[in-house]
Amino acid sequence: MDASREALNREAFRQAVVNTLERRLFYVPSFKIYRGVAGLYDYGPPGCAVKSNVLAFWRQHFVLEEKMLEVDCPCVTPEIVLKASGHVDKFADLMDKLEKDPNITAEKAAAFRHVIPVLDDLSAEELGAKTNEYGITAPDTKNPVSAPYPFNLMFQTSIGPSGLSPGYMRPETAQGIFVNFKDLYYYNGNKLPFAAAQIGQAFRNEISPRQGLLRVREFTLAEIEHFVDPEDKFHPKFSEISNLEFLMFPRQDQVSGQSERRIRLGEAVSEGIVNNETLGYFIGRVYLFLTYLGIDKDRLRFRQHLANEMAHYAADCWDAEIECSYGWIECVGIADRSAYDLRAHTDKSGVPLVAAEKFSEPREVEKLVITPVKKELGLAFKGNQKMVVEALEAMGEKEAMEMKATLESKGEVEFHVCTLGKGVTIKKSMVTIIKEKKKEHQRVFTPSVIEPSFGIGRIIYCLYEHSFYTRPSKGGMNS
Repeated sequence: MDASREALNREAFRQAVVNTLERRLFYVPSFKIYRGVAGLYDYGPPGCAVKSNVLAFWRQHFVLEEKMLEVDCPCVTPEIVLKASGHVDKFADLMDKLEKDPNITAEKAAAFRHVIPVLDDLSAEELGAKTNEYGITAPDTKNPVSAPYPFNLMFQTSIGPSGLSPGYMRPETAQGIFVNFKDLYYYNGNKLPFAAAQIGQAFRNEISPRQGLLRVREFTLAEIEHFVDPEDKFHPKFSEISNLEFLMFPRQDQVSGQSERRIRLGEAVSEGIVNNETLGYFIGRVYLFLTYLGIDKDRLRFRQHLANEMAHYAADCWDAEIECSYGWIECVGIADRSAYDLRAHTDKSGVPLVAAEKFSEPREVEKLVITPVKKELGLAFKGNQKMVVEALEAMGEKEAMEMKATLESKGEVEFHVCTLGKGVTIKKSMVTIIKEKKKEHQRVFTPSVIEPSFGIGRIIYCLYEHSFYTRPSKGGMNS
């Protein structure tokens, strides 16, 4: 079957599904008598029943079976919280995107295939240059498009009558869990690992909401934050799911142009395809949840993020993608976010969000001490001083000792600062790196976080498609 025939069949199938769902009141556009608002939908009686059942099963499968701590936090979030998390500065899309065009030449299509995977890495200026290079115009009017500019995806509001306390409708539920870590850790008997979970509404002011329930402005998330010792990411129950075999799409296969393939989960972890056992355990649990729910296992794959998709702090990230008439749709993200979130809120709030491992006997340990000389760094980097200081303090032992050796032999070293997106020259006078021996009664550390995040609306829509079929009626028509 040629591509155009397949696209027509997909469109016809999708239209049959959507027409049935809306006619039977599973969901309908919100405020329909006022012509509706893009990206907002109401669930009708059968839709509410399905959603309620999905969430009940999610609670059973994760919260109850894994003994998680469930919380329920406000949707309105003070600006300072989202400033600390990075959402205020970085949670944005660029307003111009490259659109598909059925009339482009094979040469231009090949160029697009090379460019599209790296679009997220481009600055506004670089994306604007690509728009001009390929002659991109508005798809409907063919008018020229403006230069791209950042558009923050959060809905802004103010808290209180004065309007002086800015806030946002939360773009995710996770931050409510992170800011409550200290109390949850105490509630759990000051023991790791433990997981907290939350189901709730999230809001994103999408530039171009489309594809029905798949890209909307208000949606239900179910998120888990599993806190674990960064030096011990083994999972006691990993053996229970290690023999699961399903479609996986590792990073190296994507880069080399291969397709997804069936891999046994235990092998994926042992071979280093999946970073650690705890991440692998949740990938397996997500697979079981989706297939028990009714998702077709042959149209479910786990795709590893490419390097240009990964946040600089993340250890590893995978998406559970479900194939439907729109193609492969990301429905669950499973990420090892390292200790970034708790560290960010510790720095901003001044409250240490840490855990401790008590020793039965005092231990003499050698501690790496990195001391940036802020005066020298301020003179050299001015407004970027804080980011350079944070990057120096975040160095691992191997990188720090290599820097120390280079500084002692050459007097300066090139150092890449992720938050600046470039390298800087560090001189010997700008930082001291030493090792000190100390006796310790406990090890204090910032936990790492493994985060499975479920887009409930997306899962439900894919479930509808995977469950939908038609049968001939007496008159010969499908019903």
